[in-house]
Amino acid sequence: MEYIHIVNGNRAGGVMRQALEHAGRTERVVILRDDLAIGPLREIDDDPRQRAAFWQRVAPMLKRDFSLDLTRELDTLRELAGESNQVAIWHGDSAADQLMLRRVAFHLRTCPARLNEVALKAADLDAGLAADAPTALAMYPESVIAARLRLIAPISVLRIGRLALEWRALKHAETQIRRWQHNTFEGGTFADVDETLMALLPETAISTSQAIAAATQAMRGFFATDTFLLWRYRELQAAGRLALRGDPYDPSTCELTRL
Repeated sequence: MEYIHIVNGNRAGGVMRQALEHAGRTERVVILRDDLAIGPLREIDDDPRQRAAFWQRVAPMLKRDFSLDLTRELDTLRELAGESNQVAIWHGDSAADQLMLRRVAFHLRTCPARLNEVALKAADLDAGLAADAPTALAMYPESVIAARLRLIAPISVLRIGRLALEWRALKHAETQIRRWQHNTFEGGTFADVDETLMALLPETAISTSQAIAAATQAMRGFFATDTFLLWRYRELQAAGRLALRGDPYDPSTCELTRL
């Protein structure tokens, strides 16, 4: 049976395509790039402009047309709902992946017989991770992905309905961050992240790259990207809580100092 494989993020897309190629399979890979763990979701399935404006604020240095990118992503999901191929959603145990799973289930809820999944856990990695450590497809060796190609499993109608309902609720929750912990979502705010970032800063100046590396390890419940953390450091500077010296959009040329 042939599938359309849906994955979260460019790195996951590259890993998936490589695994399919080495398995001699030419199936389509759909890459959804939006990090759903952070930012507003309320209008994401109707009008992406609010979310595009959020990403433009977070990452202007990427020089992307976020409105166009997010509109295309929404169009892709709508088009998938109108097709007839089987769909396989690949997801790890992380907030962004779990949110992607729910969003796809929401969009394809009217054709449940087409929906399948591959759920990847920390136990599938030979990396000494804790059982509740977050995981994403790009973390797995090709051998694991190749083995899972033979174990794609259908999602029950009951579960699809539950996932779609959860997506609706998550979209309308008044939260800025979504953490996936103990198999459930917990809401958070950017202020929560900011307090963690400030607590990690030493009394002396530190390179932004070092600060980001420490913060990435400290965050729980979602993968905090360099782009997101650098934005929060700029916001903390605007609030008068720290000073950034160097290019505030390039962590390799910048350092942080408490105020």
